[in-house]
Amino acid sequence: MKKPCILVVDDDAALRELITLRLEANGFRVEAADSGEAALARLAVLRPDAVLTDMQMAGMDGMALFNAIRSRDPALPVIVLTAHGTIPDAVAATQQGLFGYLTKPYDAATLIDLLKRATRLSGSSPEVGDDSWRSEIVTVSPAMDALLAEAKLAAQSEASLLIQGESGTGKELLARAIHRASPRGKKPFVAINCGAIPAELLESELFGHVKGAFTGATRDHPGLFQSAQGGTVFLDEIGDMPLPLQVKLLRVLQEGEVRPVGATETRAVDVRILSATHRNLEEAIAEGGFREDLYYRLNVVSLTLPPLRERREDIPLLAQHFLGMLTEKYGRRIRGFAPDALDMLAAADWPGNIRQLSNALEQCVALCTTSTIPASLVARALRDKPAEIQPLAEARADFERDYLINLLKLTRGQVSEVARLAGRNRTEVYRLLQRHGLTPALFKDRDEAG
Repeated sequence: MKKPCILVVDDDAALRELITLRLEANGFRVEAADSGEAALARLAVLRPDAVLTDMQMAGMDGMALFNAIRSRDPALPVIVLTAHGTIPDAVAATQQGLFGYLTKPYDAATLIDLLKRATRLSGSSPEVGDDSWRSEIVTVSPAMDALLAEAKLAAQSEASLLIQGESGTGKELLARAIHRASPRGKKPFVAINCGAIPAELLESELFGHVKGAFTGATRDHPGLFQSAQGGTVFLDEIGDMPLPLQVKLLRVLQEGEVRPVGATETRAVDVRILSATHRNLEEAIAEGGFREDLYYRLNVVSLTLPPLRERREDIPLLAQHFLGMLTEKYGRRIRGFAPDALDMLAAADWPGNIRQLSNALEQCVALCTTSTIPASLVARALRDKPAEIQPLAEARADFERDYLINLLKLTRGQVSEVARLAGRNRTEVYRLLQRHGLTPALFKDRDEAG
């Protein structure tokens, strides 16, 4: 592996030489510049893996150099060495994409660690070990680094693993990375969204069916568990799985067997189960919508992905990453973002997380007519975000609540009639009413009450 290149910028020749020696002793290749202006000249012909600059220099200081680099190459990590008096400036700059800062006198080990994390982005980190398993996850966040370290450890075991996090945080991406890092990495990885498939079809998709099991079953279908033999099954939005199927999934976890729909015999399966949800499963257990015994079987190891607003240092890198993918997709020549556009991206709340960021940038690329994306397009994409479009599970819950309210109005709060019209038993209807906070008594004799 080629040595990662660090551009060191400092107008103090002695300090520049000391840093160079330390970095070279730790496996880095060093290019040096004695001023911000000289650094920009070097960057015109050289693309290092990271830039390490002093804050206070004659002429162009470290912050001015950072801003110039950011306008040209937002994905290039920049680290600043700062005196205590300029810490507020460095802290403010981290919100705008500065990779990190160290106060003088700096700790050499901390500097080396910071540079290793920075150069990992370019795939040339001197750290020992193969990080290809996590290559699809773009991050420089210390919180994400800690999470990925846990994920790599968990990947080596056979324990079931539950990934939690808000919608759009990249739960399936993390699951795929864990699979690649595991001993099962060369075997199949099969993913299914439990909330996106109708309940009556989900059992057949998961466990398979035999020919003649139901109308339209013209041949045997192995199901995802059998298709993933020896590998990993990823159950996304596990919190939306119907209770009857939860019982059957529990059997798979306990006995390592599945029974296809219509079959009289079970079939052995050897898979590892990873699952994910954006719901609070403990609340779902309390409401009767999720089995407690299944929860503990799935939640042997738990990882929680932070929302994008808690890893803002990743936003400029993710933006540049998506920009590269989207310009190739659309055949556009867009080299980057205007500085105020990048500021706007970094400051946004991103309730839809990485998925929302990707969608916003796709709109920007599709509409951009210049070589850099302006702030006006970012503002439009943020303003036009599809707030009306809910995740399927939320839309289904809203429909379910409205449906129950209409039936309660129609039957004047008679639960037995609601159950009859809905084609469900009274116990299930009571549970649904409790889940949605609906009190049948409030719907009785509404006409007379009015």
